[in-house]
Amino acid sequence: MSDKARVLFDALDLDQDGALMRTEVISALRAKGPTLAARGVIPFWGVGSEDDSSALFDEADLNGDRMLSFEEFATLVDRRFGW
Repeated sequence: MSDKARVLFDALDLDQDGALMRTEVISALRAKGPTLAARGVIPFWGVGSEDDSSALFDEADLNGDRMLSFEEFATLVDRRFGW
């Protein structure tokens, strides 16, 4: 798993509990997405709407527990962003 995935995960983990919830991902991407893209943490096309963020969450939630571990998250973003 890439270092970029870890940086992005940590940026989105607003409550720093080591897991991402749907609302956390949506809120963090809306608030921090443009800045993260400008810093090269995510591609500009990776910053989308609330629906895009929700779909990203659903795709990454492999075990369906409505919470993303770093491993679930990194598997998706490494593949999607070509890291």
